[in-house]
Amino acid sequence: MGIFSINKKKYATLKIKKEEGIVKKEEPSITESGLWMKCPSCGNIIYKKDVKKNQMRCPNCDNYFKMSGQQRLDLLIDKNTFEEYDTNLSTKDPLNFPKYTEKLENAKKKTKLTEGVISGIGKMFDKDVSIAIMDFSFLGGSMGTVVGEKITRAIERGIEKNIPVIVVATSGGARMHEGILSLMQMAKTSAALDRLRNKGIPFISIPVDPTTGGVTASFAMLGDINISEPKALIGFAGPRVIEQTIKQKLPEGFQLSEFVLECGMLDIIAKREELKETVYRVLDNLFEL
Repeated sequence: MGIFSINKKKYATLKIKKEEGIVKKEEPSITESGLWMKCPSCGNIIYKKDVKKNQMRCPNCDNYFKMSGQQRLDLLIDKNTFEEYDTNLSTKDPLNFPKYTEKLENAKKKTKLTEGVISGIGKMFDKDVSIAIMDFSFLGGSMGTVVGEKITRAIERGIEKNIPVIVVATSGGARMHEGILSLMQMAKTSAALDRLRNKGIPFISIPVDPTTGGVTASFAMLGDINISEPKALIGFAGPRVIEQTIKQKLPEGFQLSEFVLECGMLDIIAKREELKETVYRVLDNLFEL
């Protein structure tokens, strides 16, 4: 496997690559219409099919684009081994929030998902793992009651079956449409992880671009090992809000994964094509799968 970046203070025994030159985060996107797109990093016009074939990366400059939950699943889990759970859970509108039901239906039609997370059991290099993968395209990956419940159940399956738990987080934070009920998911998922840790079962958290708000403040930063991709935005509030609050200029690259790694909140930065093998090596070497 290739070299990856790692928190040197905690895991000096693993091979290290220090990323040079952190740049400001630009928002890469890929639209459904048309055959071509402009890469926001290198400025080249690229063929969308080439981006998809290249694991949602620019074939010219290796700029990372967002992946769907299904694409993440295909990246991390052995082919034809995934069994999805909890597809019967459906989101309610407990506060009668204006147009919330309409937003949910539009998100379902657009993404072909029932909610903002896919969860179940699959194999990683022929070893069983319980996995939950958030999808940012579903209402910004926001965490409401169903998202929190599905992640909690994924953790509980790890306890029940004595297998590692992996959660890929990408989210704008709690879902305001459900008020305090959405914020309660932070405590629920964190409590489930405490039960998992008491059983000695490993939890690998993979916060990817972007992971913010209450998701960052809870389970996304509670991994036994926290792993991310290059230049992923990871933080609680946005840089503009923080600057206005503390009345200070933030450093270059603030909240990108390289900065978060240096601050000790991440353990490893792995390239996308090496992510699956990196996760497996960590589980195999540190937790003896």
